[in-house]
Amino acid sequence: QVQVVESGGGLVQPGGSLRLSCAASGLNFNTYIVSWYGQAPGKQRELVAVISWRGTTNYAESVKGRFTISRDNGKNMAYLQMNSLKFEDTAVYYCNLRPIDGAYQYWGQGTQVTVSS
Repeated sequence: QVQVVESGGGLVQPGGSLRLSCAASGLNFNTYIVSWYGQAPGKQRELVAVISWRGTTNYAESVKGRFTISRDNGKNMAYLQMNSLKFEDTAVYYCNLRPIDGAYQYWGQGTQVTVSS
C-alpha cells in the first residue's frame, strides 16, 4: 500500500535552518510530481514548492531564495531545505505526491514547524 511520511519538523529560532524529509513507498516515486504545502493556524493550505519528475522546481514568492526542494529518486525521498526561517514560516508542512497523468494524489500526515525565539 502507498505510504507517505514527513519528518524533520520541530522548534527553531528565527534565522535558523531545518530540513524536512518526505519518504514514499508503495508507488513508482520517479513518476510523481512532489510538492510541499504549508498550513498556518486558521489559514488555507498553500503551495510552498514543487519539483517535477524531471527536476524542474517552482517556489512561492515568500520562500524564494530561502527554501530549496529536492528529490532522490533512488531512495524514494524528497526534501525541503528551509533556511533563514521567519516567524511567518510557522505552519504544518505536508508532502504531496501527484502522478504525471494528474490522477489521484497522496498526502503525508504533516510535520509541525514552529519558528520562535
